[in-house]
Amino acid sequence: MMFFKKKKQLTVQKRLIGVHEIEGEDYICLTDMVRGEEGVDHIKNWMRNRNTVEFLGLWESMNNPDFKGVEFDTFRKEAGLNSFTLTPKKWIDATNAKGILSKSGRNGGTYAHKDIAFEFGTWISPAFKLYLIKDYQRLKEIESNQHNLEWNVKRTLSKTNYQLHTDAIKTHLIPTSNKWRKELEYAEEADILNAAIFGHTAKEWRQTNPERHKAGENVRDSASINELNVLSNAESKNAEMIREGLEKQERFQKLKELANWQLEQLNQMDFMKSVKKTSDDIYLIENKKESDD
Repeated sequence: MMFFKKKKQLTVQKRLIGVHEIEGEDYICLTDMVRGEEGVDHIKNWMRNRNTVEFLGLWESMNNPDFKGVEFDTFRKEAGLNSFTLTPKKWIDATNAKGILSKSGRNGGTYAHKDIAFEFGTWISPAFKLYLIKDYQRLKEIESNQHNLEWNVKRTLSKTNYQLHTDAIKTHLIPTSNKWRKELEYAEEADILNAAIFGHTAKEWRQTNPERHKAGENVRDSASINELNVLSNAESKNAEMIREGLEKQERFQKLKELANWQLEQLNQMDFMKSVKKTSDDIYLIENKKESDD
């Protein structure tokens, strides 16, 4: 079952067109694209076209492992006949398609994956398709800029709490250790956080990312927004536990539990903020399972 999430809007030739994010993909409302122009008939007429049926079948074959090809072959053979009709519901029910969706209730209508929606735009008019693509690109640029800005804000926040963290180490741990262990103490405390949140130490990250290390980056430069948020919280929490005199092993376990719980909650609330930034313009989705070892 697919869940509609994050309603957005495009403006194309004075029409407001809904966009929903579903499982990380954008679905555009076909109903909005032809609203006020006998929209239901427009969609039905487009779907009964032989070229459309073949396009939809090809898209599903490439993107949907559960697509029912036998049922699709039946539609393809009948497409083009005067008696042939096809609706979104009929297509979905018969073939288990996921590229087109029907939603009832508030914000209801027929939605299609952006690839299919652009193809439907051609049916309306070549000009409409170009304006649709242009405004969609504008929307994605805005999202990217917002993601970039928030990432930088979280990075700055984590640096602020990093200062609180190092002050706690300096005040409560360094005086009780040998002077030659000063730098080591800071590194060990940083790695407690790294291991609790990212699952590896700074050294382990450098070993698996030698090129990025040469470029002056560190383990925290590849963190997602949510990870930076949790890191900021963890630095504050660890500073508090250091002042209370808790041992490293106990602090590590508490920090790991805190990180696992907060990341799970934050990632469920906002998929985009779980995406990792690997450069100024590249983001990476990482689905890693946290170890409890």
